[in-house]
Amino acid sequence: MSRPSSEQLTVAIVGGSGYAGGEFLRLALGHPHLNVTQVTSERSAGTPVSMVHPNLRGRTTLKFRKLAELEDADVIVLALPHNSAAKRLAEFEAKGRILIDLSADFRLKDPEVYQKVYGEAHPAPEKLGEWVYGNPEIHREELVGATRIACAGCFATSVILALYPLLKLGVLLPKDIIATGLVGSSAAGASASESSHHPERAGSLRVYKPVGHRHTAEAQQELPGHFPLHLTAISTPRVRGILTTVQAWIPDGYSDRDVWSAYREVYAAEPFIRIVKVAKGIHRYPDPMLLDGTNYCDIGFEMDQDTGRVVLMSAIDNLVKGTAGHAVQSLNISQGWEETTGLEFAGLHPA
Repeated sequence: MSRPSSEQLTVAIVGGSGYAGGEFLRLALGHPHLNVTQVTSERSAGTPVSMVHPNLRGRTTLKFRKLAELEDADVIVLALPHNSAAKRLAEFEAKGRILIDLSADFRLKDPEVYQKVYGEAHPAPEKLGEWVYGNPEIHREELVGATRIACAGCFATSVILALYPLLKLGVLLPKDIIATGLVGSSAAGASASESSHHPERAGSLRVYKPVGHRHTAEAQQELPGHFPLHLTAISTPRVRGILTTVQAWIPDGYSDRDVWSAYREVYAAEPFIRIVKVAKGIHRYPDPMLLDGTNYCDIGFEMDQDTGRVVLMSAIDNLVKGTAGHAVQSLNISQGWEETTGLEFAGLHPA
């Protein structure tokens, strides 16, 4: 049952000067049930939010404050660097009833897997089971009433959404699956580095994680079945967006009709999944350019009938469907609001 439209929850965004926190703020400012009352940033304390996020000029008069000044709120959004939120979890639990973490601190359920992936023990392993993985298409039932939401990684999201229906319904063989992600620069965060320096990044297509990508563990945790999954990430000159291609194989006797049927059966009622497979024109397959600022995941596929190889294509905006958008979508579900609230932007063309 939807809640009355007049009800609002107060929101505090911790670490709101970064891209993820800023994107959640953008979406929250247009959400009828959310009232952002605080945004923290150590380096920008005292500065108007719109000085750091100029797209929000005229939308808010908030100023950044230091984390030490954080007050109670109904919802606390944690947009902190990796392993920061987990180390101060008790502090945030005392301040807010609902916690939403945009980092990787609570995505993995097994502390041993966490230690293997991140090279250190989890600061609060006893708390991992309390958090719902914030992928609404897979965990909608668990998200209802949830007060601890661990938002999925952006590359993991694009891989999971492309594969989930086909693995769930047995349309793919349980053999090596290879996924390659072309990733925009905003996925690296707002802090500059040598690799993100404009003269080094502009015009470049650079493989930055050929093997051992950390999102592999997330995808393997969330996808049905046991199979080898291999992820490779390539940086692109785009600011936003991920385009993932997945190479997989289907059993003998299966066709592209079976792939279509699996997507339709699992995703028929999903408000933010679109199957893109058009016979003519230049937009025959998913393209992240068309998704900038949106919460959509566009999925396409093409099959080589002679070899049984199917190429899946998945496109998202890494800051929206890959981060802040599915956080808002998950919060909508948890509170019984219309799932698409605050996420209706359809994108731009041309962009």
